[in-house]
Amino acid sequence: MERSLTDPVSVLKGAGPKRLTALNKLDINNIEDLLTAYPFRYDDLSVKSLDELADQEKATIKGIVASQPVLSRFGRKKSRFNFRMMVEQEVLMVTFFNQPYLAGRLEIGQEVGVYGKYDVKRQQITGMKLFTANDSDDFAGVYRSSKEIRPNTIKQLVTQAYDEYHELLTDIVPETIRTKYRLESREQMVHDMHFPASKQAADLARRSAIFEEFFRYQLSLQFMKKKNQQTSGTKIAYDNQALKKFISALAFELTTAQKKVVNEICHDLHQPVHMNRLLQGDVGSGKTVVAAIAMYAAVTAGFQCALMAPTEILAEQHADKLAELFAPFGVNVALLTSSSVSKVTQKRELLRHLAAGEIQIVVGTHALIQADVHFKQLGLVVIDEQHRFGVDQRKALRLKGNDPDVLAMTATPIPRTLAITTYGEMDVSVIDELPKNRKPIRTRWFPKAQLHEALSFLDQQVKEGAQAFVVSALIDESEMVELQNAQEVYRQMAAHFAPDFQVGLLHGQLKSQEKDQVMQDFKARKYAVLVATTVVEVGIDIPNATVILILDADRFGLAQLHQLRGRVGRGASQSYCLLVADPKNDYGKARMETMVQTNDGFEIAQKDLELRGPGEVLGAKQSGMPDFKVGDPVENLNILQIAQQEAQTLLQAPDFDQQPANRGVLNYLRRTVLAQPALD
Repeated sequence: MERSLTDPVSVLKGAGPKRLTALNKLDINNIEDLLTAYPFRYDDLSVKSLDELADQEKATIKGIVASQPVLSRFGRKKSRFNFRMMVEQEVLMVTFFNQPYLAGRLEIGQEVGVYGKYDVKRQQITGMKLFTANDSDDFAGVYRSSKEIRPNTIKQLVTQAYDEYHELLTDIVPETIRTKYRLESREQMVHDMHFPASKQAADLARRSAIFEEFFRYQLSLQFMKKKNQQTSGTKIAYDNQALKKFISALAFELTTAQKKVVNEICHDLHQPVHMNRLLQGDVGSGKTVVAAIAMYAAVTAGFQCALMAPTEILAEQHADKLAELFAPFGVNVALLTSSSVSKVTQKRELLRHLAAGEIQIVVGTHALIQADVHFKQLGLVVIDEQHRFGVDQRKALRLKGNDPDVLAMTATPIPRTLAITTYGEMDVSVIDELPKNRKPIRTRWFPKAQLHEALSFLDQQVKEGAQAFVVSALIDESEMVELQNAQEVYRQMAAHFAPDFQVGLLHGQLKSQEKDQVMQDFKARKYAVLVATTVVEVGIDIPNATVILILDADRFGLAQLHQLRGRVGRGASQSYCLLVADPKNDYGKARMETMVQTNDGFEIAQKDLELRGPGEVLGAKQSGMPDFKVGDPVENLNILQIAQQEAQTLLQAPDFDQQPANRGVLNYLRRTVLAQPALD
């Protein structure tokens, strides 16, 4: 029978039903899974003399068994056995916990090695591994295991699998790339990951394994991206002169970054292939204007556009801004949310005009993907804060047209790590420059005991005519979490500023019309101070608001704090962010210090990723972050970037599938992405 790396682990001796179940729980199902279940660390098992060792150091000591092992049991399934060992004319006590089976391997006078922690004062070793004369590894891997299966059992199965299958380990990374970056062949890499002769060998093998893992992932991602780009899409032959006229009519000049991004998007629109582009930029960088230019381009070509936003407040703000921009150009902009068209007749009329093509641009929330929403010719879909929508919701909007171009926007800066992995199938445009009249927001961190200082500063700003946000984490009182809640903060602030200034309250439990009224009143300067929850995190644009005070700031993530800070600094005046927090650990202090030190959203996002990890930053279930076995996208970002570049270069070559050197790449893509049999 012909062997294959896809053979089940059960073909190996000793892989009975119980062990098979235990291995399956560790995601080890076939031979390739087993051979790539690499050790997570290595122990240096080379023998050392007692003179070399420091107190509590882990090391391997060799000696002669000088007494019969004494085994004692205690508790439930717990045990300990001791024996004396003669080492360099000294007698040491050796203790092993919960490994009673080892006692039967020892005899008085036998030479053994013990790897463990050395206690100088007690002349004792707490053993972790026992070596007999037949054991010779000086540098051994430690495997992830479980209660059902021991690390040594996994190593025995790996050894057997390598002996029987190593010749089937064919290279995926082409030889030219391996030579360029001094990487091992796959067969050598797998060998040295499991059976390294030294630390240097293990390090080289791990670097090779990390590259191969990232390279394989990027091959799949870039292949799907290339396939998507080759799919016929909508060519939007826009009126270039009309577009230039629209841009020149703006009340401000586009920044260099905005111009660059507009050119990238317009180039995509004009191509007869599907656009799938992510537009990312820091808060206040001018993404909405860029989206407006793209939408106007589509309108001049006779297409309709849809902009979907995650909240009604944001959708209404977008609709108002677009209506204002497009008013001189005769573009019909409509708003579709559950509140904006609450009457059946009103909604029916809007949908009729939309289906007839009389509405060129529609802005809405999830209401846009309802079954009764139809377009005459949808050419461009814009999704704002796209990470707040599920994959199915984004797909449902695209299906409203005949493969329309897609422009996704996010004001949450995405660090390079996530841009390469989570959004790697998209083309990415970045606005990394703020409008010229914007001043960097100054941020200060106050311990709670100094809240009065923050309030004094707030008083001064309000008296000078500025407006301010005060953000609280909760709406109502909570016995479980001791946070200042918004309603109590509102009462305190209303009393503090009375009778000279009015204070408003905004939170998520208000009805949509009530939220709208509060925001309109704040914009009209009826309120000097607005107490709010994180409902103001996205899309609120009040140029006269120059101060934001965030209470219990240590309870928010870095990205969320940065988003909240972005509610001020929207005008030409100097703006301020005041953080009030008593973080309980170094992690919390590091977050506050990061906010004080930088206004750069990308730097903050990277720091957030380093502190919390991708699962926490994006949400473990929604992250879309691949589960790499050996590579860490944050720690190994440089290797990740190189792997992406090499995968792109390889697949962009017109004859890459004709090159014999790329046989491993082709077989990998056929086996994974295309689900086809490998080439001979």
